[in-house]
Amino acid sequence: GGDVAPLGSQAVTKIHQIFDWAKTSNKGLLLFIDEADAFLCERNNTYMSEAQRSALNALLFRTGDQSRDIVLVLATNRPGDLDSAVTDRIDEVIEFPLPGEEERFQLLNLYLNKYLKKGEDNRDAKPKWSHLFKKVSQKITVEADLTDEVISEAAKKTEGFSGREIAKLVAGVQAGVYGRADCVLDSQLFKEIVEYKVEEHHQRIRLASEGFQPLLFS
Repeated sequence: GGDVAPLGSQAVTKIHQIFDWAKTSNKGLLLFIDEADAFLCERNNTYMSEAQRSALNALLFRTGDQSRDIVLVLATNRPGDLDSAVTDRIDEVIEFPLPGEEERFQLLNLYLNKYLKKGEDNRDAKPKWSHLFKKVSQKITVEADLTDEVISEAAKKTEGFSGREIAKLVAGVQAGVYGRADCVLDSQLFKEIVEYKVEEHHQRIRLASEGFQPLLFS
């Protein structure tokens, strides 16, 4: 969804081209739009440009009738932001709930193993401006006191976190370790970063409930 806005006035043309191509394809087309709310939000949204509004209207025009040529799949974390005309066109809704405590424990272990114990580069969770800094290749040492019990406690505290937030939490742990001269990860540093990220998560929820849009780097 976030790729539509940069197209500007060309977005309408591109949308029509996709649907025209689907009609000529023997197999049809499955069109998947991730972060759909970035493109298909309410048309009375103050922040929507005229080009985005026109692109949304073009999509609504092409999806007004039942079609065997195209299947449209939308993914969003903010279904309430979708335009009412878009939700009227949705035949099936599938909810993917936030990870539970056991899933969060598994995710924390997965990312800790992948990005700290194995030393891989956490590209997906790193901020976009991280390329401005030199690549850190120093080996990370994980102390034995970072036990499953410590990680399990972190899983309990991160209730309400999405998978992406957990990945970013581990990216924060990785950054914290590289900020130390000895590049050592122990339970104390891990707990401090978890506490910080949990407070950051709750603050973001408070700001959203008050109508503020916090400035976030991703």
